[in-house]
Amino acid sequence: MPDAGGANSGYLVQEGDFKLLVDCGTGVFAQLRTVCEPTNVDAVLITHLHADHMIDLLPYAHALLFVYRGAGKPLWGPPESTKTFAALSAIFGIGYQIHESFSLQEYDPDRSLQLGPLTVRFQWVPHYVPTWACDLQAPDGKRFTFGADCAPNDLLPKIALDTDLLMLEATERVAPYVAPDDIRGHMTAREAGELARACQARRLVLTHYSDLLDAGEVSSEGQGGFGAPVELAQAGMQLII
Repeated sequence: MPDAGGANSGYLVQEGDFKLLVDCGTGVFAQLRTVCEPTNVDAVLITHLHADHMIDLLPYAHALLFVYRGAGKPLWGPPESTKTFAALSAIFGIGYQIHESFSLQEYDPDRSLQLGPLTVRFQWVPHYVPTWACDLQAPDGKRFTFGADCAPNDLLPKIALDTDLLMLEATERVAPYVAPDDIRGHMTAREAGELARACQARRLVLTHYSDLLDAGEVSSEGQGGFGAPVELAQAGMQLII
């Protein structure tokens, strides 16, 4: 759930004048408007089809279509997202609003994607639905890797090894939730730290943790796993690589 006065997942990545919004969960569109005009976002990239990572595409699409009167921004979704976004729009009786407001395309996770100056690589990670972490590389070689939502895994280092900035979720408490079918979808802060250490990341930012958790404990557990200081994501914070 969103923090009090906050939002779910949404990260604005800027390289030069190019702006890329990675994920667009509950409350993200309102937060986006505090830092830039929605029409100034050059592209949107969605990692997976859970509401806390994409539901604000609805108000974003509405604004583009009826307020700003400027459609056509590229929206890159995971495989099968075209059908999902159409069904989501239809539920609310607004037809293909997301399709009409964005230039919607599905990325191929097995191929790199060029978004403006950024080269994006994908890696499937274990979650409750098909989910792809993404590694964004700038022309100067600097990299930001977003782990999306995932359980502990040994797959992320395939794209995140030696990354400059790694952002990982730290959803779980010390005793993680395990679904009835024995599937896990999230990490504890310590597990996130351990995964970042396996990736040999130069810097770790923990995100996707609730304000109901003790921030000091999240930081301490993450640092224990990483073996170095970690940062905690907060709404509106700016990170420079």
